[in-house]
Amino acid sequence: MNPTPRPLLFPTPPERLCDARGRPYFLWDSEMTLDAFRAVLADPDPDIRAAYVGKLMRQAKPDDVFEFVRLAEIVELWPRLERYLGRDRPMWRYLLDRWGEVRRADIAAQ
Repeated sequence: MNPTPRPLLFPTPPERLCDARGRPYFLWDSEMTLDAFRAVLADPDPDIRAAYVGKLMRQAKPDDVFEFVRLAEIVELWPRLERYLGRDRPMWRYLLDRWGEVRRADIAAQ
């Protein structure tokens, strides 16, 4: 029996994710702690979640993104979050296109 293959992700080890004040490396321009960041990712307002998921996708290593959000959530928020991606938007669009996810997000937004 073959085990289910696992994605080849190499997230930042937990002990290296945050500075001494509890701020994740990808929130270098904010005083937000990791706990506060996790809380805002659970906000019921999709526009707020999209802004922070976009910041995560723009400033964190791609492997670290999936430690905080599922692909399905990125797809669900795509129409709202892509404007926050800056110059990383083409890279994420390419990945999602390759995985067939952007088409589903575009269809869902119509």
